[in-house]
Amino acid sequence: MSLFPDEDVLTKEIETWKGFIDKLPSEDDKVLLTKLLNNCYKYAVAINNHDHPFPTEPLIMSLLLLQHKLIRQLESMLT
Repeated sequence: MSLFPDEDVLTKEIETWKGFIDKLPSEDDKVLLTKLLNNCYKYAVAINNHDHPFPTEPLIMSLLLLQHKLIRQLESMLT
């Protein structure tokens, strides 16, 4: 029994990404992707209703990471 039963699927999914994160080329990438994944808890209810894994997850996550890095660069230019 989990303390947060609605987050079981999400917690398990995030745990499966640990190996991918460990292989990223920079510490900054690792921190960013970890932060991005942890932000997914905002959508735990919707994620837990997803029945089938998406076959291109690593590609999608890589693209999201790149987008997030670009957004960070743009934010730093504005401040």
